[in-house]
Amino acid sequence: MIEPPILYSFRRCPYAIRARMALLISEVPFNLREVRLRDKPADLIAVSPKATVPVLVLATGEVIDESLDIMRWALRRHDPEGWLAGDDRGLIETFDGAFKHHLDRYKYPDRFGPPAPDHRDACLDLLLLLENRLALSTNLCGARRALTDIAIMPFVRQFAGVDPGWFGQQPLPRLQAWLSDHRESPLFYRAMLRPEPWSPAASAFSCDRPSST
Repeated sequence: MIEPPILYSFRRCPYAIRARMALLISEVPFNLREVRLRDKPADLIAVSPKATVPVLVLATGEVIDESLDIMRWALRRHDPEGWLAGDDRGLIETFDGAFKHHLDRYKYPDRFGPPAPDHRDACLDLLLLLENRLALSTNLCGARRALTDIAIMPFVRQFAGVDPGWFGQQPLPRLQAWLSDHRESPLFYRAMLRPEPWSPAASAFSCDRPSST
């Protein structure tokens, strides 16, 4: 019997969130190892020296340590909702790059220096692009959720959480509804369950063919 892959993850990390959501929707069984970022296990560092999450370790020993690669790997095995048909690599790259750059400087002023309004404004400009796109369809690549939505949503969620009152007042009604729909979905709820931190002495949390709702 082939052992399911191991996913090293951190619950709140947006990269890990999107990887977990893709694995869950694909119904590919996996063992979840929730790590403490301030105390990363030696097992994680051994398989991926950069020691960032998520990291997927396959039964063959192959290591996939980029979240988008994990998403696409899972969906190539089983894609019940057709997520790969909505894989807008250019839009995802924009949010992984420029949006994430400004988001970090808006969200973490202690790390990057005093907060600068231009970082928040730069994020808002990119979110307005999504708002305009959502005028054409319920989700970013059509009526149904797809890979692009799930790849971007955790970062929009993170931005909205910095100052929810301010975010709620912005001219982004379609984006706000889109974000709410994804945050309230059963799939997101399953992806955000709170497992105990993993240690070599403990068993991994098993995700064996969870519901794809």
